Amino acid sequence: MDTKINIISRETGVQARFVENTVNLLESGCTIPFISRYRKEATGGLDEVKVAAISDVRERLLEIEKRKTTILSTIEGQGKLTPELQARIADCWVMTELEDIYLPYKPKRHTRAEVAREKGLEPLANYLMLQVPGSVERKAQGFVNAQKGVASIDEALKGAVDIIAERVSENERARNTVRGVFRRQAVIASKVVKGKEEEGQKYRDYFKFEEPLQRCASHRMLAMRRGEAEGILKISMNVDADVCVEKLNRIYIKGNNQAAGYVQEAVKDSYKRLLAPSIETEFMAEAKARADEEAIAIFQKNLEQLLMASPLGQKRVLGIDPGFRTGCKVVCLDSEGKLLHNEAIYPHPPKNESAKAASKLLSLVKQYHIEAISIGNGTAGRETEDWVRGLLGNKNIEIYVVSEDGASIYSASKVAREEFPDYDVTVRGAVSIGRRLMDPLAELVKIDPSSVGVGQYQKDVNQSALKKSLDQTVENCVNRVGVNVNTASKHLLNYVSGLGPLLAQNIVDYREENGAFQNRKQLLKVPRMGAKAFEQSAGFLRISGSEQPLDNSAVHPESYAIVEKMAKDLKCTVKQLVEKAELRQQIKIENYVTEQVGLPTLQDIMKELEKPGRDPREPLKAFAFDDNVHELKDVRPGMVLPGIVSNITNFGCFVDVGVHTKGLVHISQMSDHFVKDPTQIVSLHQQVLVRVLEVDLQRERMSLKLVND
Repeated sequence: MDTKINIISRETGVQARFVENTVNLLESGCTIPFISRYRKEATGGLDEVKVAAISDVRERLLEIEKRKTTILSTIEGQGKLTPELQARIADCWVMTELEDIYLPYKPKRHTRAEVAREKGLEPLANYLMLQVPGSVERKAQGFVNAQKGVASIDEALKGAVDIIAERVSENERARNTVRGVFRRQAVIASKVVKGKEEEGQKYRDYFKFEEPLQRCASHRMLAMRRGEAEGILKISMNVDADVCVEKLNRIYIKGNNQAAGYVQEAVKDSYKRLLAPSIETEFMAEAKARADEEAIAIFQKNLEQLLMASPLGQKRVLGIDPGFRTGCKVVCLDSEGKLLHNEAIYPHPPKNESAKAASKLLSLVKQYHIEAISIGNGTAGRETEDWVRGLLGNKNIEIYVVSEDGASIYSASKVAREEFPDYDVTVRGAVSIGRRLMDPLAELVKIDPSSVGVGQYQKDVNQSALKKSLDQTVENCVNRVGVNVNTASKHLLNYVSGLGPLLAQNIVDYREENGAFQNRKQLLKVPRMGAKAFEQSAGFLRISGSEQPLDNSAVHPESYAIVEKMAKDLKCTVKQLVEKAELRQQIKIENYVTEQVGLPTLQDIMKELEKPGRDPREPLKAFAFDDNVHELKDVRPGMVLPGIVSNITNFGCFVDVGVHTKGLVHISQMSDHFVKDPTQIVSLHQQVLVRVLEVDLQRERMSLKLVND
């Protein structure tokens, strides 16, 4: 079996045969959502997380393979490629190890050692490395040559020491020895740059900070890195240099004579000038990569929870983007999210047109048959919510506060300008707030995932890794929910398995020219919708009202024949099979197992027949903040308040209790037992009860404790 398959199997913990099948599917152009949903027999039922892990390791190995080709070509061009070296490179699948092998052959800048070689001093370095007894000066005298730029014995010996120092720094054993010390002992430290104390107050915890690298949490690493980037902090990594030099001496010092003394000098110089900076850079990069990985994982989980938040569904909504001085921008949306009306009202200071605003709001509610009101949680959000609740009283209208993170970014984006070319940013922002209540997923896909206000240090992590991870999360969520092909925006369709921007636009264009799609087969008439794209996307696209009931389900068209056979065997129609549980109960799915279709697919089909096109998201629950607290000064230690989880980090979570300041529930205050991962305790937008531990009015901070039921 392919070496890469075995490596992927070992790293992911997935059986090699399932890894091989998954890799084959990926290489044939199948998407991660399609593989995890419709190829369970081939993968052993792997979910999208495992399929993505296989894909990631495969991509990394392909990068290593590409690097090997470059390295082999370079060494061969130097005439130094031996069969043994070629075999060693071929068998290496760790990038650090591969670069260590390559280091002695890597084309160099004009180093001190290279200058010494050009002066003909390599034989002297070789002599010193032998560490034989005898006069070193006498030997060095033979290398003094004014024409080559070696004016004295001291210069000759200095050049030889430079050559030895470089050899030590390029030796795999030496590098691994120093790595071992760094791995066990490395301490990361930060200190404030002189004169930056006042400017960098937010980093004061790191003005004089040190911690074993192994124990440095990702948020502390990223905070220090940000402080360094802003010129506030200076970061260093420290180990005991004497320990490292002593371990290197054990490798290189073979005697107790004059030559050995020069080798010892070279080892010390090599460590200080070459090895320590190189290994420190390597470990700093590894630590940053680990911190990035942890932060991205938290961001990914938060984004998934945000996208999978409960939708209100197709109801007529009045959206409010609250404000004081600029007023509250109000929009009325129909059940499909189309803008019907917009205007500004001023119920708050400084205008205080409360009566006029109340009259207008009640009029709009009646005129547009409003069923729910969505209020942004930004400036004046709590005050607007209180005012609306007081105004509507016992009217049967649901009132919700939604996160407006990213709404301003959407309202000024190209996407918003295309959608609402005749309206300004305030109207677009209010529309986004209203639509987020109806279907968070459909609205949030229009915004760059890194701008939705969840996670930590998103601007400090590797941006390409972040984008890949977040895009993958959006794609997984969209396909898990499914998309109504007749109402979805091109931005939502863009994330459907197998589509992308061009096909998404083509679907919208076809819909506008030809009317709503009547069935899934009609998708094949969309320009550039080939067989592969149809295979990858069809199961995730829903068409309600089709003559084929399965078109509004997650049953893939390739499995329609199975369902039709089930219906035929029961002497009923597919529609009757969907509608009548007693008919489905008569089906023995093992009778429909074939070489291509196994029990996992058949079980998925049966679940879909029970509830075609079901939305996996939880129903939306009503929520209200405590009426007794409106500002931070109203909050007292000991209070138990209802709140909404607004963000999750790896050190705890932030909870909105309706006072404009989010309180921190530290990881130590989330449960009575040890918590390693906050996402195992809370989820984004979860409704929770918290006890107030401490209030700091000056710093505008709250410490909270989660009250477990």
